[in-house]
Amino acid sequence: MPMTPKTAIDRFRLRGLYAVTPEVENLAQLVRLVRAAIEGGARLVQYRAKRLDAGRRLRQAEAIASLCRDHGVPFLVNDDIDLAICVSAQGVHLGRDDGDPRDARSRLPEAILGVSCYDEPARVLAAVQSGADYVGIGSVYASGTKPDAARSGLAAIAEAKRLAAIPVAAIGGITPANAADAVAAGADMLAVISSLFAAPDVAAAARALSRPFAMEPDPHARTQPAAF
Repeated sequence: MPMTPKTAIDRFRLRGLYAVTPEVENLAQLVRLVRAAIEGGARLVQYRAKRLDAGRRLRQAEAIASLCRDHGVPFLVNDDIDLAICVSAQGVHLGRDDGDPRDARSRLPEAILGVSCYDEPARVLAAVQSGADYVGIGSVYASGTKPDAARSGLAAIAEAKRLAAIPVAAIGGITPANAADAVAAGADMLAVISSLFAAPDVAAAARALSRPFAMEPDPHARTQPAAF
C-alpha cells in the first residue's frame, strides 16, 4: 500500500507535542491513551514498540494509524519502514541502528522522515543530506525510557537549529516543568513518552506539555480533521 503523499500533509507544521507511544500490550488500552493525548493537543504521533511480536505490532499500528487519520494527526512509525508502508503511515523515524536514511527516503519519497541525532548535532547535516524532514536531539534530560542515553542538554538543540533549517525534536526527560526551556532553546517539537502516557490524566498532561506552543501564532492551524 503506498504512503500518503506529502502534499496531503504539508498543511501540518512539524511543531508541537510529539506523542511517542509507550510499550503497552493491550490494544484497547493503547488506543485510549493515544486518543487522550490527541484530545489534549498532540500534533504528531509515533508508534514505538520494541518488545512486541510482529503480529501484535501490526494490529496496534493499524489501530493507531486509523485513530490518527480520524483526528487529522500525522502518524509515524519508529524504526520499521515495512510496517510504516503496510499501515499507510505518514512517515517513519529512524535511529542509529535502524538502517540508512537514504534508503528510507528512496523507498518513501513522499513521507515524513525523522532521524535521531542523539547528543551529536554534527549528525544533523548528514541527516539533511539523507533527506530528513526533522531531526531528534536528546536525551535532553535524564530519561526513564533510556536511562543510559548520553545527555545532550539544551545547547545541542540550539546547535542543531544553527546547523540546518529543518525542525528539531527534543526528546528525553521532557516534562511540563521543563518543556518551556526546551522550546526556548529552539525545539520545534517535544517528543514525549513517560511524562505524557504515565500521567494519571493523559489529556491534561498533553495540554501542559503543549502550553509552550500555545501562545504562538500558527497560520497552519488545523480547523477540521482532514482525511489523508
